[in-house]
Amino acid sequence: MPEDERNVLGGPLEPCGTEPLTGFFRDGCCSTGPEDLGSHTVCAVVSAEFLEMQRALGNDLSTPRPEYGFPGLRPGDRWCVVAVRWLQAYEAGAAAGVVLAATNERALEIVPIEALRQHAVDVPDDISALE
Repeated sequence: MPEDERNVLGGPLEPCGTEPLTGFFRDGCCSTGPEDLGSHTVCAVVSAEFLEMQRALGNDLSTPRPEYGFPGLRPGDRWCVVAVRWLQAYEAGAAAGVVLAATNERALEIVPIEALRQHAVDVPDDISALE
């Protein structure tokens, strides 16, 4: 995990998930870089509603794609999702939960921090960052 990447709370970017292994670089983190044109920066805890909406948008995250080493997601899985796709779901009332400590600060270029906070599933020891 690149040590220079920060989360939306200003701290070091924490891992998002390894079962299944997530991240644009498949390193378990929502790391990003110039190659990540989609900005896979929001660490989401996916729900059935979120997965269904993504499928309707043409982004099928639940069907296994073994040829890409992708097992398909189930509700409760953590996954680094494209920031614009998360925002679309948020605006439609179908946002997935967000792990703030594992969400890359670059997501803030697309998604307002208030939206992420509303769906936070991790609460840091110092909650002043959420206020």
